[in-house]
Amino acid sequence: MENLIPLLILGLVAGVFSGLFGIGGGIVIVPALTLFLAFSPKAAVATSLAALLMPVGIFAVITYYRNKLLDIRSSAIVAVGLVTTTVIGAQITLALPDTLFKQAYGVFVIIMGARFLELFKRSAAGAQTATSSEQTTEPGQEALWKLLVLGLLAGVLAGMFGIGGGIVIVPALVGFFAFEHKRAVGTSLGALLLPVGLPGVLSYYAAGELNIAAAVPVAIGLAIGALGGARLAIGLPPKVMRRMYGAFLIVVGVWFIVEPWLGLTRS
Repeated sequence: MENLIPLLILGLVAGVFSGLFGIGGGIVIVPALTLFLAFSPKAAVATSLAALLMPVGIFAVITYYRNKLLDIRSSAIVAVGLVTTTVIGAQITLALPDTLFKQAYGVFVIIMGARFLELFKRSAAGAQTATSSEQTTEPGQEALWKLLVLGLLAGVLAGMFGIGGGIVIVPALVGFFAFEHKRAVGTSLGALLLPVGLPGVLSYYAAGELNIAAAVPVAIGLAIGALGGARLAIGLPPKVMRRMYGAFLIVVGVWFIVEPWLGLTRS
């Protein structure tokens, strides 16, 4: 198959990011497909979602579970929201220009990244509370409806951008549900394990935007890379991991802001 090796390498790289940061990997896959393999933006989103249908994070999820860093109930609730609204995001992408939304979302992601990097000064009491909550929060204490809303929102964004949804889930679990960062990553990967993007993939398939042959090698690479990323994350100090994730979010946010202009210049 043409581009087999580049697609496998892309999957491996995206898988490492997936296991390390609890994302689906689409935030790496979509821009790489468009910039380096000449995919149209919609075809790239569709291919990314299709690759994420397979249980590519299973080895990473097992790693987090064995280290008691997976809240299964929260994962299941978020997954219900994801599968419910992914098709809505896909329909928005297929029907409407999304430049403004992408750029607004990019700003949001940059702000979240700055928060993880601790660029905003917090009061000593606030910092102490955050540290305490990371150490003492137990799974199962979160309001179920809030987790469902989180999944619904992440599903729309997953369908629009082919990103899996973890880019929303992890910061929200840490910032609004007081999850310790590694537990948030494990819980996000658990929510993304099932084929939650299937309704969105079917919409792209019906519109002729899906490249199944390209999705398969990407998925294989994802499965292998995610395990390596998870093992790396387990061994990192929480503070280092938060800062790495903050820097990653800022890069992602900048990409969301500038990508529409890059898209205008692509033939």
